[in-house]
Amino acid sequence: QVQLVESGGGLVQAAGSLRLSCAASRSILSIRTMGWYRQAPGKQRELVATMSATGSTNYADSVKGRFTISRDNGKNTVYLEMNTLKPTDTAVYYCYADFAARAYWGQGTQVTVSS
Repeated sequence: QVQLVESGGGLVQAAGSLRLSCAASRSILSIRTMGWYRQAPGKQRELVATMSATGSTNYADSVKGRFTISRDNGKNTVYLEMNTLKPTDTAVYYCYADFAARAYWGQGTQVTVSS
């Protein structure tokens, strides 16, 4: 099993920045893929960014060039650096882990971008 705890959400003005953190309860080197999804009110949950255990990354087109996913293996933590935020980025952001062919989710952290 994997427990995921997110932090770093909040309220920010448009064009501002935030960094989200996701701490895992086990070595992230043992986790096939980790990443971030988001869900805005009335919308389906969507992929934001993922990173495999080998370090390959994948981003939604809407965040390419603005968001960066990274990790600290020693801290078992994955980060999402979000720059040039837009009101359309407002959502609950969820950390995700693919471990032993099962999906795990964090509790979510709210990101609100004001115009």
